[in-house]
Amino acid sequence: MGCRGGSRAAPTVTQGAENKAEKPEQANVAILNSYRVVAVVGLSPKPERPSYQVAQYLQNHGYRIVPVNPGCREILGEKCYPDLKDIPFPVEVVDIFRQVDAIPTIVADAIAVGAKAVWMQLGLEEPQSAQEAEKAGLRVVMNRCMKVDHAALAEAES
Repeated sequence: MGCRGGSRAAPTVTQGAENKAEKPEQANVAILNSYRVVAVVGLSPKPERPSYQVAQYLQNHGYRIVPVNPGCREILGEKCYPDLKDIPFPVEVVDIFRQVDAIPTIVADAIAVGAKAVWMQLGLEEPQSAQEAEKAGLRVVMNRCMKVDHAALAEAES
């Protein structure tokens, strides 16, 4: 898979996660319907990891996945980038699978590269960074799973 060394731990998403049965909020629906290029920060090359499963699901549902992991060259058939600022084309959503203490830098980079939204996965909340992103005009989602919300949206629309 073109990766070196171990990966930094990210929160684990378990079955029965908090938002499993909830209907996605309107803001989340707008993000899921409006944007198709998703940079997945902290994407693991390991299929058993939640970041891999979410990215693979999104990729299988028409989203362009951009892996962000400095220890890998490629994940899910896509070129990996060491950080957001190294991606040579616009990204729309920054989906975060990193520890909370990494979020302020990731959000600052998301603002700098002109992302439209920041999505902090289940278990991740960083209100100050969320406020900074919103102040810069980005949409923000915290403590939700893109895969779960997309699946709920698809089910509601069928």
